[in-house]
Amino acid sequence: MNVPRLVIAAPSSGSGKTTVTAGLMAAFAERGLDVSPHKVGPDYIDPGYHALAVSRSAGSPGVGSAGGGSRPGRNLDAYLCSPDRIAPLFLHGSAGCDLALVEGVMGLFDGAAGQGELASTAHVAKLLRAPVVLVVDASSQSRSVAALVHGFASWDPEVRVAGVILNKVGSDRHEVMLREALEGSGVPVFGVLRRTDAVRAPSRHLGLVPVAERRAEAVGSAAALAARVREGCDLDGLLALARSAPPLSGPVWDPVAEIRATAAAPVAGAVPAVGGPVVAVAGGPAFTFSYAEHGELLTAAGARVVPFDPLRDERLPEGTAGVVIGGGFPEVYAPELSANEPLRAEMVRLAASGAPIAAECAGLLYLARSLDGQPMCGVLEGEARMSDRLTLGYREAVAVSDTALAVAGTRVRGHEFHRTAIIPGAGPDPAWGIVHPERRIEGFAQGGVHASYLHVHWAAVPSVAARFVAGCVSCASRAG
Repeated sequence: MNVPRLVIAAPSSGSGKTTVTAGLMAAFAERGLDVSPHKVGPDYIDPGYHALAVSRSAGSPGVGSAGGGSRPGRNLDAYLCSPDRIAPLFLHGSAGCDLALVEGVMGLFDGAAGQGELASTAHVAKLLRAPVVLVVDASSQSRSVAALVHGFASWDPEVRVAGVILNKVGSDRHEVMLREALEGSGVPVFGVLRRTDAVRAPSRHLGLVPVAERRAEAVGSAAALAARVREGCDLDGLLALARSAPPLSGPVWDPVAEIRATAAAPVAGAVPAVGGPVVAVAGGPAFTFSYAEHGELLTAAGARVVPFDPLRDERLPEGTAGVVIGGGFPEVYAPELSANEPLRAEMVRLAASGAPIAAECAGLLYLARSLDGQPMCGVLEGEARMSDRLTLGYREAVAVSDTALAVAGTRVRGHEFHRTAIIPGAGPDPAWGIVHPERRIEGFAQGGVHASYLHVHWAAVPSVAARFVAGCVSCASRAG
């Protein structure tokens, strides 16, 4: 399949990858191109900005899966999903697009700790056979930029560093010095962007503030980014470079085929989506973290996926047979979540019925007895609080017993990213046994509830979605 594509990378974090990538997406979308946005790694926040940027082509302030843009931002994580799934997932997400842009993670060659290139931007670029454009923070250098670019371009011959965008350039004279230094490098300059704080997105304890929490401001920022990139970058040259990427062969990821291949398919796959069980998926400003493929897999398994906002909705969607609560920032909205007593009571009743409830990280906190002293749902006995310690990293885990998501022995790869702690950290029946990088039990599995800090990409284990929907069908049948 011939998909025009570029990977936007950098020598290190903080170089401006996200702002440059979002600006490129918005600028190309303003030209009327159908842009497919992607992000290397497990990050949930950047894809929200990507979806906002590409939605500008339709004149919409939507935010992808969180609010209805033209295409959702999608993640490409070779650790969570395995290298073999990267190209199929990319082809699925980019089907029919005019241009696919992939934002990298950290520095170009930084991958999973202790595992070589695995899950690095360079690794994904090789799997996609995509040209790489390097965003360089040029604020404190001149001629040295040539040595830096040469090093990155020559480090791995299989990675095609095909261009540079110079970011945070101080003046016209500074630009001349940088261009002169790079003339003999063989790596063309596709853009020069001046230093500015005008379009910087606000940050807090886990990175950028998600789009869903600042939508109106973010729409203005997207417009400003598009203008900066339009003025400072060679968009025609970048598009030609993207079109030079060779055809990408291989299968396209298909959620329906993935579900049919699972052990639970005869149960879940037999349910038509029109009359299937309602799976309520938490959204709104407090719960912004989810992978687009999760909803697609639930739908493929026969569910009717219906969003709800725990900050504002006092009732679960009509006919709810199961609930999925992903990640986000409930700690920021603890008083408001606590004040929604009718919905908290509904969650307690649903959990008591044995209906499947899948809660990851933020969902775990919402189901706890309290969060920073504010009463939460009380489905779990744990007390949760903000912590000074950042927990971050990839994990390998195994299901230690049968749960709403997995049968005992199911092995998964996941990711933790939080500054909160819950005491106790695990229930009598834990959700997972972490086996790498350390051994411990984690989370809660009680009745139909599966609550854990661990984020798992369901595209790697589609049996999770099939089992969850089958559980919804079974529970609804008993109730009926």
